[in-house]
Amino acid sequence: MANILISPSKYVQGAGELKKLGSYAEKYGKKALIVITASGYKRVGAMIEDSFKETGCEIVFDYFNGECSKTEINRLVAIVEANGCDMVIGVGGGKILDTCKAVAYYKAIPVLTCPTIASTDAPCSALSVIYTDEGVFEEYLFLPANPNMVLMDTEVITKSPVRLTVSGMGDALATYFEARATKNSDGTTCAGGKVTTAAMALAELCFNTLMEEGVKAKLALEAGVCTTAVEKVIEANTLLSGIGFESGGLAGAHAIHNGFTVLEECHHMYHGEKVAFGTITQLVLENVPEEELVDVITWCIELGLPVTLAELGAANVTDEQLMEVAKAASVESETIHNMPFEVTAEKVFAAIKAADAYGRYYLCD
Repeated sequence: MANILISPSKYVQGAGELKKLGSYAEKYGKKALIVITASGYKRVGAMIEDSFKETGCEIVFDYFNGECSKTEINRLVAIVEANGCDMVIGVGGGKILDTCKAVAYYKAIPVLTCPTIASTDAPCSALSVIYTDEGVFEEYLFLPANPNMVLMDTEVITKSPVRLTVSGMGDALATYFEARATKNSDGTTCAGGKVTTAAMALAELCFNTLMEEGVKAKLALEAGVCTTAVEKVIEANTLLSGIGFESGGLAGAHAIHNGFTVLEECHHMYHGEKVAFGTITQLVLENVPEEELVDVITWCIELGLPVTLAELGAANVTDEQLMEVAKAASVESETIHNMPFEVTAEKVFAAIKAADAYGRYYLCD
């Protein structure tokens, strides 16, 4: 099997770039469906409309229904068809962007992703995570191509809730460890091949950037400013993590996140927050050296990422419920089988319980 690396065709990051969306978009088509939330439209809708005024491209707005589900994808496909749109633009968070990528795939038209937050690596990937209408993980939809363009307006992102960027760091935290596990197991990545050295280098750069810049970026965002540290973390959360996870591979952390979606108690937590705890659990599963485990746990504590079941909202779940999480995380189709050893539900259950115990220990330290 070949080594494969995939990436978006174009990545643009900078302050005020959303004001140029129209000039970027007109290179891809004549009529765009723009999917956005109602609150997102209030914040940036006028800016987007203004960006299209001097172009030859028409726009149709539609509000996102809240879940990247087959129901929502089919609804938006029908809107594309009814309006004769020849491209899709997603403006918002990861679920909007994943939905738009799926819509574009089914209609064979270009897709542009414009995150207003830096909370996941969804903007860059050739992958849509499909959930049920109720928010339970259902499947991965692997797409034949990455987005045609990713546009990151750091001015807009800096104004988003700090918790969202911190959640993005939790998601990006998994990138290096999952890529390392996939490489060690000679596993297959989301790109459909083996891990390239370039992907591993980007995954490691992602991790190092988070460790060096993460706390500085959080403090700057809390002060309401965009510093060099913030710029580096936005790139790590989005581009480095996006290419790193996709061409480096997924393993335990995201599978464990998917397992936690069966617990209603955790539905209020963001994707990256659950992935952060999933990363700690993967490291326990691997029995990594104590120093590595402690570094990750203490970094998560500094940022306010969950390191215990209680912080995930699952303080009162039973062992039976945790076993259901473990079973969902270790089904045959899950990426946890990219770990370089055999994984069972029993091993995952034990790792979750131990990760919670370690988290409680260091929180009290």
